[in-house]
Amino acid sequence: MPSDRGPSNPPGGHGPAEAAPAAGPAAEPALRTILLSRRYVGLLSFSVLLGVPIAVACFFFVGFQHELQRWVWQSLPRTLGHDEAPWWWPLPALLLAGLILAPIVTRVPGTGGHVPAHGFGGTPIGPRALPGVVVAALATLPLGVVLGPEAPLMALGSGLALLSLRWARSAPDPATTALVATAGSTAAISTILGGPVVAAVLVVEAAALGGARLVVLLLPCLLAAAAGALTFEGFGRWTGLKTGGLSLTSVPPDAYPDVGDFLWGLPIAALVAVVITLARGLGFRTAAWTGRHTAVRTVVCALAVGGCLTAYALLTGRSPQEAALSGQIMLGTLAADPHELSVAALFALVLCKGVAYGIALGSLRGGPIFPAVLIGTAAALACNGLPGFGAAPSLAVGAAAATAAVSGLPLTSSILAILLLGPDAHNQMPLIVTASVLAFMVTQFVGGRHAPPSRN
Repeated sequence: MPSDRGPSNPPGGHGPAEAAPAAGPAAEPALRTILLSRRYVGLLSFSVLLGVPIAVACFFFVGFQHELQRWVWQSLPRTLGHDEAPWWWPLPALLLAGLILAPIVTRVPGTGGHVPAHGFGGTPIGPRALPGVVVAALATLPLGVVLGPEAPLMALGSGLALLSLRWARSAPDPATTALVATAGSTAAISTILGGPVVAAVLVVEAAALGGARLVVLLLPCLLAAAAGALTFEGFGRWTGLKTGGLSLTSVPPDAYPDVGDFLWGLPIAALVAVVITLARGLGFRTAAWTGRHTAVRTVVCALAVGGCLTAYALLTGRSPQEAALSGQIMLGTLAADPHELSVAALFALVLCKGVAYGIALGSLRGGPIFPAVLIGTAAALACNGLPGFGAAPSLAVGAAAATAAVSGLPLTSSILAILLLGPDAHNQMPLIVTASVLAFMVTQFVGGRHAPPSRN
């Protein structure tokens, strides 16, 4: 799907330092002058310091959300006498989510964050809008909204970064402000996307820059992300609190993909891209529909998401939790045992979660990546029975293709899929990269008519 960001918009809509010189040999002295200037060195030091409090805030944000999610979907049903969430559980849960979100999107500054269907573009979330984003995420994501925590985390990072500038002795220029906001959102997203490397590559690829401008943008983001990831991991070990990042503790045995894996894997990558593109197209149409009578239609859409989750439970006889939420837990289950769900249940998961995801993209608040990874993985694993198509290649193709389709960033998608599969996944790299590029190209072809007009 074509990205709705312009060539100078990194995630969160934060532009790079516009004063950076263009690429080329003539730019080297100017770049050296910028990098060694007191102001830029101070900015790098500030980025390191910035990453620590942002990571602490993200840690408690994600940890609290995880605990609320466990209470809603596990503890509360058991308290009411159920072994697991019953089939009807998503209906009141999502209705409550819609009722909570409706006044936030209509009356609270910032409307609770960006519409997820629009991706990571748009203006950075400032301090004034930050409370609405935090309340919307913490109050609705644990109730089963089929979205992830990554967009609220990036908003939290940029909002706290911009808030920190209020204590500066002098008002920073717009380029510095944008760079600090980008560093803040990068520090935040690094906490759940496998560390600073993925976050930094995401910034680089989304900014579509090269040469000296890339270096000026990248260094503060790398330092902030590294400090944030280190702090986040340290707090996790110190407190023992689970945060539910996008990671897999168990994956199928790695094997070098053969001809059969490529013959099946590439068409399946294209199919995954089409599924995600159609879901995002539904998100755009839902966003247009909720633009009028927003409060009432937000509640209707939330209830429709609950209906999709209930439909999955009725069709499969399994817990609706498998189709609800961001999909992190279910992704780990499928990675540990690709045959946990029958082929029919996998197709039901793709259909029901895919429709719920599309509706949520245009009406609710959260991140678009995590649910897409589960939908893509489930679609690929449903084809795992094809002759010559292994479990590890299925997981690799599904994760890479879905991430590339929803983000429009094939390089970031490749690295994320490789890190997701763990250190033994190096054999899958050729298949992962090819699937990411193919999925990106398919979304360009299929998704053009679904994309909204550029906001740049």
